[in-house]
Amino acid sequence: MTSRLRAACGAALFLALAWPAQAQQVAQDATPAVTPTRLEAALPQLDAMAARAVAEGQVPGLALVVVHRDKVVFLKGYGRREAGKPGVVDADTVFQLASFSKPISATVVAALVGEKVLDWDSTVASLDPSFQLMGAYPSQQVSVRDLFAHRSGLPGEAGNELEALGFEREAILHRLRLVPPSSSFRAGYSYSNFGLTAGAVAAAAPTGKSWEEVAQEKLYAPLGMASTSSRHADFITHENRAALHIGGPGHWAATLARQPDAQAPAGGVSSTVRDLAQWMRLELANGMFDGRRLIPEAALEATHQPLMTRGANPVTGAPSFYGLGWVVEFGRHGVSWGHAGAFSVGARTLVTLYPEAELGIVVLTNAFPTGVPEGLAAQFFDLAFDGTPEKDWMGPWNAAYAGMFAPAMEAARARFAPRADALPAAPLAAYEGRYANDYVGVAEVASVGAGLELRLGPEGKARFPLTHFNRDIFLYYPTPETPDVPSAASFTLGAEGVAGALTLEDFGPSGLGRLERE
Repeated sequence: MTSRLRAACGAALFLALAWPAQAQQVAQDATPAVTPTRLEAALPQLDAMAARAVAEGQVPGLALVVVHRDKVVFLKGYGRREAGKPGVVDADTVFQLASFSKPISATVVAALVGEKVLDWDSTVASLDPSFQLMGAYPSQQVSVRDLFAHRSGLPGEAGNELEALGFEREAILHRLRLVPPSSSFRAGYSYSNFGLTAGAVAAAAPTGKSWEEVAQEKLYAPLGMASTSSRHADFITHENRAALHIGGPGHWAATLARQPDAQAPAGGVSSTVRDLAQWMRLELANGMFDGRRLIPEAALEATHQPLMTRGANPVTGAPSFYGLGWVVEFGRHGVSWGHAGAFSVGARTLVTLYPEAELGIVVLTNAFPTGVPEGLAAQFFDLAFDGTPEKDWMGPWNAAYAGMFAPAMEAARARFAPRADALPAAPLAAYEGRYANDYVGVAEVASVGAGLELRLGPEGKARFPLTHFNRDIFLYYPTPETPDVPSAASFTLGAEGVAGALTLEDFGPSGLGRLERE
């Protein structure tokens, strides 16, 4: 995915938005009023709305669960696991959660904090001395809290582009030390998958076990979440699993896959609504589960504290903050804890909890782009709290996600539209060769047939045909889900007419994409 498109998707959540001039009135002073009568009336309407979303083709399939006062009050699946195939979605269908993984991982770390394996303010250097950021001070001072709150200074895209090329977690985390910060340490919010991953891996380090083992032992097993895992290999063993879909209503197709193990704490959890109901119960009960305390209240409560401002929710206008793996908002029904997840190759997920009302919902879908999770949740909460919807939320949320890539896509297409005055390329041999830097690694440019091919990643397995654009600028298409949106590969030729450097625009403006000829 190009850097601009990755920024547009981000976590698929309204990142770093400006406060609107007239944000809606915060409803935090209102007393939650989810009465049994209202909830009983809301659930059949939620059922009908979910069924209608699938029947209208807004998503191929979805599953949802509602928890209230420590009880599962609604649990159901709808539609197909894969469009055009007979397998149906039910409460035990396993979905990839994408960034919904973050609050789950925060719960795992809270369990470790509760056991005094570490503290939220433990420095990463004390837990994993091999990890570094750019600069001695942040490298020594950055804490697990900093990384889970996205305030380390790491740019949001750091590491994502390496993951897309096939690099594994260890290599990506090691290379973060080369990334210039996007803000001063602890001064800005920048949503970083690999920053949070670094925090989670460091938290697990004192146990001598992998993150995946720790998540299983500290959370999934104690809650009986038998179908939940932080390993992609476990996800694909389930026959009852949801495929990823792109294409939009009427055109959904399961054409792409996503293997997120490199960022498992940030985006690699897979689960079912049945399993996630147990985790919601734990969260809403402040660490209690089935009458026993699994996580000390203080350790878990820390994850829900608003630490970094994110501006305003782009649809509701509610003031939005980030805690530790959780989005904390102050909206029309009071304070909520939540997180959305998105893989632009075909997944949308959501959790929203209202702690004062002891009410929560999870919506899992197998498509992107869609605002169905937020639309269903917003409609349901209006019904549960007020007895009637404030408005039709599905339309605004669908529009928000449908338009997420549009500006970046339009800008790329306009910028790289064919030029009548384009200058010819040098002989292709001038560009062939190996280029490298410490962040990207090796990039090989080789002749294939009558053209050039760019080879990136471990062993050059990520391969992209290069299309000439103008003089020494070529285009390649790094994003499978937007195959018609190009990124530039620009060569710098020396006096002898041979390229001495290659700049890959996909790696952003910080200089990390400039590679010198070996």
